[in-house]
Amino acid sequence: MWRTGVGMVTTNIDPCRHRAVLFDMDGVITDTASVHAAAWKRLFDRYLADRPRMPGEDHRPFSAADYTRYVEGKPRVDGVLDFLGSRGIALPHGSADDDIGLETGHGLGKLKDRYFRDALASASTLLFGDAVPLIDSLRRHGIRTAVTSASHNCARVLEQAGAAQLFDVRVDGVLADELGLPGKPEPAVFLEAARRLDTQASASVVVEDAQAGVQAARIGGFGLVIGVARTGPPSRLLEAGADVVVSALSDVSVSESIERRLSEVPDGLDRWNDIVDRLQGRRIVLLLDFDGTLAPIRNDPTKVAMPLKARQVLQQLVRTCPVAILSGRDLQDVRLRVRIDGLWYAGSHGFELAGPGDEPITQEAGDSALPDLDDAERLLSSELEPVPGARVDRKRFALAVHYRNVRPDDVDHVISTVDRIGDSFPALRTTHGRRVVELLPDIDWNKGRALRWLLDRMGFSGADVVPVFAGDDYTDEDALREIHDDGIGIVVRSVEHGDRLTWAHYSVDNPRALSALLARFASLLGTA
Repeated sequence: MWRTGVGMVTTNIDPCRHRAVLFDMDGVITDTASVHAAAWKRLFDRYLADRPRMPGEDHRPFSAADYTRYVEGKPRVDGVLDFLGSRGIALPHGSADDDIGLETGHGLGKLKDRYFRDALASASTLLFGDAVPLIDSLRRHGIRTAVTSASHNCARVLEQAGAAQLFDVRVDGVLADELGLPGKPEPAVFLEAARRLDTQASASVVVEDAQAGVQAARIGGFGLVIGVARTGPPSRLLEAGADVVVSALSDVSVSESIERRLSEVPDGLDRWNDIVDRLQGRRIVLLLDFDGTLAPIRNDPTKVAMPLKARQVLQQLVRTCPVAILSGRDLQDVRLRVRIDGLWYAGSHGFELAGPGDEPITQEAGDSALPDLDDAERLLSSELEPVPGARVDRKRFALAVHYRNVRPDDVDHVISTVDRIGDSFPALRTTHGRRVVELLPDIDWNKGRALRWLLDRMGFSGADVVPVFAGDDYTDEDALREIHDDGIGIVVRSVEHGDRLTWAHYSVDNPRALSALLARFASLLGTA
């Protein structure tokens, strides 16, 4: 993916990272942006021509630049008031009961809507030809889709275009009015669509052609923001915050990687002979997550403890091969819970690293985010204190908010609160796990990079080395992906993750099954 406006630009949507795609309708899915632009021009040119000139008012005709700057992607009332305000004309907002054509935001907005419907009735082909192939590909990969629009005519346009069946969710101007959702550049419409898809913003993609829509997606903390510039320069969307700008949806593809759904990943105990074959003649390095992998998840994260069987197996393994623990917990915390000499560690999702007996090495780039983590902790502690069961857990390089014990009706509030506060701190990014939302320093560092750093530091980076990593959560997918080509990845299943995609080669049902599999590694290495 390139963030540039020069030459042919393409990008990929990764099913392992992105579980939903939210499309704006006008100009992205349907060729109705020109219909809207024509309706706006008809409205404003007639209004400005008929209105008596007053000092300070500009009555020049409505232009394409005006459409892009003042009305594109916005609710129609906002478009009326913003454009006329730019011409020195102040009109009252009015109310939804205003008569059509009344000199208010609502009255002129209704007149624009009539002009749009008139033009729509005579429109022929509405659906862009590149929309269906991309959406079909998304669906084949298990990625859900939503369509969003500020238009009150969204359902009518989709029906006329034959596109209504393409989307799992629709959030349009009618629904936004019913729910009282503010228009773009506020992210409320996108966040509502993601909520209805049961997907977090950080795991969702927004595809937009309007500056206001791109700004809304960026403010909302969406994982990938794709701008579509079918006409005009891509720079306006890049400046608004798009991660990449393409000229058509045919420039967007879905990664054809070899990740699989959890239900398709073979059981490691059943395929032990296959694992042994892959290990033949190679040195083994074991790298293991802690919570949910070596130790079962508990309702209270402070009560998580490693079972005796897992401890005994690790003690055997550390005598025969290098072993590292990669955890989201602080380094000191996970060390105290494991209490086995000779291990390597990566704590705080890899921001703290240490070898056996070594002093911790921290990623200095993460230090700059510590003041923001302090401030975010204070805000979250204050706002979530009234929510029963919500737990704010500060680590050195992370701030975790657990909602495992929160009532189902309060879960959305907890998640949206973390997303909102996290978005207010540019130095932080949001990640999601098993009943937890975390704020981390927004730098290019994760468990995958920490895993590779550990391998290099251990002196195990040659072709004769096979790294074996086991984890259970979304954050572990970075490590599973990192070793996919040169190692063995094992995922510990969880009903909380459903049938999600994973980069793992093998699976086990729970931490106890993983201990049984690790015992086979210990036996194999002990007889080698």
